[in-house]
Amino acid sequence: MVYVFLADGFEIIEALAPVDVMKRAGIEVKTVGVGSKVITSSCEVSVVCDSEIADFDFYNVEAIVLPGGMPGTLNLENNETVQKAIDNAVNINVPVCAICAAPSILGHKGLLNGKNAVCFPGFEEALEGAEIADEFVVCDGNFITAKGAGVCIDFGLEIVKKIKGEETALAIKNQIQCR
Repeated sequence: MVYVFLADGFEIIEALAPVDVMKRAGIEVKTVGVGSKVITSSCEVSVVCDSEIADFDFYNVEAIVLPGGMPGTLNLENNETVQKAIDNAVNINVPVCAICAAPSILGHKGLLNGKNAVCFPGFEEALEGAEIADEFVVCDGNFITAKGAGVCIDFGLEIVKKIKGEETALAIKNQIQCR
């Protein structure tokens, strides 16, 4: 199962576009509401999550996804269960995926030290020890980072590629008519 954590103030397309892309690839995905089952995005659209954070299953994790947005990123970073979920994903060697401002959460934890990574412009200092790449989406080991909302489909496709392989990612890319 891929878990996408949503906290109030998240960037809606950074969360839901990758969910759509992953579901098209046949990946099981659950949105997890941090603080409630109904989470309000940065553009004030409310989303009903599949589950609440209290029900997060640490034992059935294929990957975790952290969308950006403000104050969504801060709300994710300040949640103890989200922090434990990140640690768990690293310990069991599954992908940790973050877009926009959310890679800063990984940087603050020291997880990007020596890794190639990207984030929304202005958050680079928070990617402590990372090599800032000149790309929009970067996969380095089990860390997938992306710059922002404009590349959320590419971010989703990179997650699909990591979990299901390049052939599946290409098939989804062609299916949705992505350049």
